[in-house]
Parts: sequence; structure tokens; C-alpha cells
Amino acid sequence: MDKKTTSRDGTRLAYEVTGQGPTVILVSGAMSTGGTVAPLAQRLAERCTAVVYDRRGRGASGDTPPYEVAREVEDLAALIDAVGAQAALFGVSSGGALVLRAAASGLPVARVAVYEVPFADFLEGGAEREAAYKEQLTEALGEGRRGDAVELFLRLTGLGEEMIQRARQSPMWSGMEAVAPSLAYDDAVMGDGLLPREVLAGISVPVLSVAGGASPDFLRQASRAVAETVPGGTYRVLEGQTHVVEPDVLGPVLTEFFAG
Repeated sequence: MDKKTTSRDGTRLAYEVTGQGPTVILVSGAMSTGGTVAPLAQRLAERCTAVVYDRRGRGASGDTPPYEVAREVEDLAALIDAVGAQAALFGVSSGGALVLRAAASGLPVARVAVYEVPFADFLEGGAEREAAYKEQLTEALGEGRRGDAVELFLRLTGLGEEMIQRARQSPMWSGMEAVAPSLAYDDAVMGDGLLPREVLAGISVPVLSVAGGASPDFLRQASRAVAETVPGGTYRVLEGQTHVVEPDVLGPVLTEFFAG
């Protein structure tokens, strides 16, 4: 990340900009940094000014306790101010929940697109599972058990025990533990895990909610519900795509939405 800006509470945020056209800020989800969405930014850069950044507590960005979701909204406000008077927002997974909240807060946002925000309303026992995850995550992080926190998250995503143990032995595990405290941030952004209908109803800009055709059914239902709840929502399914969406498939859809 070659640029820096400062959020309202003094937290330094690292970001980079590529391309030309309407400005779009890309927001990553849990267990990720700006580098995770950088390939998508490159795809958007053909017709958009794409901005990627490390959310607070990750990568090259700083952090300032105590955490509140409002601080991450202020981070987006600082980024918008740094790159121009107005920007569109794209968020993947829990990053999508953040951009929806930011749009509802009144930031100068032109358009919003999200990919598979995992609201648990449409998963059997989803609310109970989210509550148990919140409690166990708080305990693990409070005791400094970062590896256990990562395991909890991977289990929540549906990864099997054998794959989790393989991940623990992989070179990427240390990096995952490094950003583990930010799991609490994404958990806070998701709130109780259920669709925030009042928040969504307060969004006055166009919203594109996208899901993968090969993703679990509850993610498609949640994505459709986002589009149906916001006043200016559109729902789109990308056939053959999963929660780990291919930039070359999603990129053209987002480009059309943001750049016309």
C-alpha cells in the first residue's frame, strides 16, 4: 500500500489507487486485507478508479482501541475524502455489511454493490449459531488464543476439521493469526447476524446485491433479501460461482453497474 490517510480517531489507513473513471472503494471481508480484493480492483481499473485499503487492525493500517463499528464507517469517510468528494462502495461478505451500514449513515456514496453478505436469517439455526460463535470468539480472543479464534471462524464458514488442521500446518497460518483480533470487528459489523432491515431501508442510493449460483442456498436467499429490502435494490446471480468469486466473472458485472 503506497498511500496513507488518517481516520477521525487518528488511525492511519493504508490504501492504493489504480485505474481511471468513477471511484470505487473495495472493502474486504473477515480474515483478509486489501490485497485480497486487489485482483478485483485490477479488473475494475479498466473503467473505474479502484481503491483498495487495509481495514483497521490489518496489514499496513493501524488500530486504535476501543473498537466500534462507527470507527470503520469513519475510516470509509476518510478514504472518500482522500480520493475525492464522492465514491461508490463494494463489499464482499462481512465487508458488504460494513458498506451497507456506511451507505445508510449518510456518507457521500454514489452506489453500493455487495457480494454474499452472510446474514443468518435464512440458515436453519443460524441465529443460535451466530450467538454461540460470538461468545466463543470473545472468550478465545480475550484469552489470547488467536489460533483457536481462527479455527472458530473457519468452522463457521463450513470448513471441515481435517482442512482446518491442514491449514494450521500451512505457511499461511501465522498470517491468519496476525489478523485474528479483527474477527471481532467483523462480528460487530454483522451485529446479531440477522438482516438489518431498518438499516437497509434507510439506503437511498442504488444497491446491487450479487450471489454465486454454486454457493449455499442461504447466501443466495440473503443476497436476494438485501436487494428486496433496500429501496433501490437489484439482485444478480453469477452462475457457477462460489463465495470465493472469480474477479474475471464479477469484475464485468461491477464495472457495468459502477461505470455504466
